[in-house]
Amino acid sequence: MLKKLDFQLTKSSECLSFFLTKCSMSFIYEQCFSFIIFHNFVCPRRCQCPEEPPMCPPGVPLILDDCACCLVCPAQTGQVCSEMKPCDTRKGLQCDYSVNIHKRTGVCAVNAGNACVLDGSVYRHGQTFFPSCKYQCMCHDRQIACVPRCNLDVMLPGPDCPVPRRVHVPGECCEKWVCESPQCRTIMDAFRQEETVSFNGWDPSLNCIEQTTEWGACSETCGMGVSTRVTNKNPQCEMVKQSRLCMVRPCDGLQEQCQRMVRSDKAIRLTYKNCTTVQAYKPRFCGSCTDGRCCTPHRTKTALVEFQCAEGKTTRRPVMVILTCVCHSHCPRDNAAQILSLVYKKI
Repeated sequence: MLKKLDFQLTKSSECLSFFLTKCSMSFIYEQCFSFIIFHNFVCPRRCQCPEEPPMCPPGVPLILDDCACCLVCPAQTGQVCSEMKPCDTRKGLQCDYSVNIHKRTGVCAVNAGNACVLDGSVYRHGQTFFPSCKYQCMCHDRQIACVPRCNLDVMLPGPDCPVPRRVHVPGECCEKWVCESPQCRTIMDAFRQEETVSFNGWDPSLNCIEQTTEWGACSETCGMGVSTRVTNKNPQCEMVKQSRLCMVRPCDGLQEQCQRMVRSDKAIRLTYKNCTTVQAYKPRFCGSCTDGRCCTPHRTKTALVEFQCAEGKTTRRPVMVILTCVCHSHCPRDNAAQILSLVYKKI
């Protein structure tokens, strides 16, 4: 019986090639054996195909039927399937013959394995796809993970633009940040990239393009505050939010003219959330400009400072160190730091 079937199946080179392809894929033994048995009864002895190939719906390509006879449009999810009408395997579909095994017709369904379904489309395990121009997704064991292709939430506006707004650019997929107010111009040299960063764990040999935003304005105009930035400068090359403590000036009335360096007269200990620095410092502050302009840090760096907290615990926190200050007329709004902080929290 098997020899007879072998003879009938191999009567043409096309049929033999198709048979070998079917049984060399991920089909289990029972499926291959079933293919041999039913091929003799379902597939025609002579292929009779229409002169013109059928017109498939958009996005559905022509494929060869399971009898290696004709080009057909693959059946989609929920449609009737057979050897002459196979399912769209590109979408992870297979013909479920359990519905009507005697007539050898079935219904196209998602493979019971680890495929993923999104908006009616089926994706194989490990397959990467793009549901839109803004996202790149990957199917992994029935779970879909996506990452944004636009860096809108990564490369945030600098502190010179305290009220940013997203706008759509014609002809481009990703939106861009613009300043809502025309007064929001570049703050000259009021904010610069810091000279050195004391965060550890960065390996320059990594195959990673560094992306780091500038430090945001300090959350407090006087006293201890916090400034933030976003960077991928870490071994994982992942975008993370960093924060550092900052003090532009004390709140006890520093009214000196804005100079390159305004150092505290006496050594002080910095305090933040019931934690005090172990050592006393004479930090540099930015004074007040005599002509009414704003005085803000011009060049800064970040240093790790040891704090003594309650119950004898110690911790090291990054702290802004002011190198120089500058007077300028493009003052951020009073709530600029608060607005910027809310923007960063969306990351």
